[in-house]
Amino acid sequence: MQQQSRQPDLVEGSLPVFVFPTELVFYADEQASHKQVLTLYNPYEFALKFKVLCTAPNKYAVVDATGAVKPQCCVDIVIRHRDVRACHYGVIDKFRLQVSEQSQRKALGRKEVMATLLPSAAQEQPQVRPQEEERRMKEQLADRVFFEVMAFSIFSTLCIYFKYAIHQSLKNIL
Repeated sequence: MQQQSRQPDLVEGSLPVFVFPTELVFYADEQASHKQVLTLYNPYEFALKFKVLCTAPNKYAVVDATGAVKPQCCVDIVIRHRDVRACHYGVIDKFRLQVSEQSQRKALGRKEVMATLLPSAAQEQPQVRPQEEERRMKEQLADRVFFEVMAFSIFSTLCIYFKYAIHQSLKNIL
């Protein structure tokens, strides 16, 4: 008799990937901005492995570009811009985070994070195209929903734990 798997079979690339921030902006005149952190969240009941890909790998250093995320945990991925020159101002590069189940090879999900180098934080940001703005708004909404669900999940888990602890204490008293 075959044992049924606990997770449904996922179509390749259909698993939502939660990463924050959804966009990186580096500033040439701010040395501190040349190093930024992406946080990859795993709200699932199974471990994930991840890989970070980039459209311009010579411009960036990614610390721990591959790794694993335990269930209901997160990992920080450090990204350094290492080619800060005027010729790169305004160029939009992309990072793709691919995730898969620990024992699988196929990518279950992916998320793209845009990265831009600007000359100065004081300079006005370039106008964003309406389609790009709509995409960003949808991603931000999805991220907010994710954080609310995670907060509720943690709260629910704590409530169950405390209820159990109180029940055990009462059992011991009686």
